Amino acid sequence: MKRLHVNLTVHNLEESVNFYAALFAAGPTVLKADYAKWMLEDPRVNFAISTHGEVAGVEHLGIQVETPEELQVVFARLEKAKGTVRVEGNTTCCYARSEKSWIQDPQGIEWETFYTFGESTTYGGDIETTTCCASTCCAPAPAETTTL
Repeated sequence: MKRLHVNLTVHNLEESVNFYAALFAAGPTVLKADYAKWMLEDPRVNFAISTHGEVAGVEHLGIQVETPEELQVVFARLEKAKGTVRVEGNTTCCYARSEKSWIQDPQGIEWETFYTFGESTTYGGDIETTTCCASTCCAPAPAETTTL
């Protein structure tokens, strides 16, 4: 089963955690000094916030899957979307180990597709303070891009 993923950059994590905990009527399932995540069932969404972006607002959207087979199905959809698919592969990002690919919609909004298979003690790669899902953390090397 797939789950919508929303990642926001916030200025004040504590204030935002309090706001979203009240909005969702639930505390975060992951809470770090710079990051919080809710794995909600109603609505079925992986909602994450962090202080890592420079500008507050939508960092990126995504589709999280529960199996490697589902990831292949969603990846095939990316290929049909006629954009530049950036295959990141196995990575550490947002305190998780995942297999990922990325694409931008026609407005330039980043979408990731990913399967998470483990946890991490760092936010991204081996550096605790890098910006997730940016060129310094999770984004694949340019050689891995495919234009469709």
